[in-house]
Amino acid sequence: MSDDGRIQQAARWLVEEHRTRKPFGPMPETLAPRSVDDGYAIQEAFQTFMATTHGPVAGYKVALTAPVMQQMVGFHTPFAGTILTSTIHQSPATVRRTAYVRLGIECEIAVRLGMDLPAAQAPFSRSDVGDAVVAVMAAFELVDDRAADYAHLAALVLTIIADNAWNAGIVLGSPVMDWRPIDLAAARGELVINGVTVGEGHGRDVMGHPLEALVWLVNMLARRGKSLKQGMIVMTGSIVATQFVSPGDVVRLAVDGLGEARLNVA
Repeated sequence: MSDDGRIQQAARWLVEEHRTRKPFGPMPETLAPRSVDDGYAIQEAFQTFMATTHGPVAGYKVALTAPVMQQMVGFHTPFAGTILTSTIHQSPATVRRTAYVRLGIECEIAVRLGMDLPAAQAPFSRSDVGDAVVAVMAAFELVDDRAADYAHLAALVLTIIADNAWNAGIVLGSPVMDWRPIDLAAARGELVINGVTVGEGHGRDVMGHPLEALVWLVNMLARRGKSLKQGMIVMTGSIVATQFVSPGDVVRLAVDGLGEARLNVA
């Protein structure tokens, strides 16, 4: 089987695993990604299939940008996934728990781009990407880990990349356009579920500054010949360990200077 044929077959396998709500686990040996680049190639093919029902790519997530998340997964390098149009929700949002195998929420600082960041102009600095950011907001990422066994995840990181880094959507708070006076590194985020604080973190937990996640993403994509486009959303990574939620849960994230994101789980 050619590499392209294997990549397409691996993507179809992932589509079927999601359709039948199978628990996350290793891919068949003949289909499993053999490198990080291979994982992203499978991810791209997988998301091309998913886009037929969920709409085109509207942004990206960056995973494992904070120590708390690296420790949870047992891997210490960031990776990325795509966000499809129909999976973007505005706060306050309501999602159905039954739409996911296992629904987790992650607490993030999201950015919206006001201009393109073309691959041809890479490498980009924090100053470069900051000039491109038109709005910043508190946000949840919705992740569906399909009941993964976290005791053995480090060996399956390439498969997680292929599986679109488990992204299942996002919930965006109100955009803050005048964000530059805000110290994003010092900004504290607090996660409250059903009135109880269950986690907190700071913007600096994300690679020292949330915009460093954007730097990492745009330069990684540029190496693959891809560009970030005006209007895209980038999720910079969770500052709180993933929390799994149940029907009836009321979830709130408050971030200094950025307001709130709210989610109800039905």
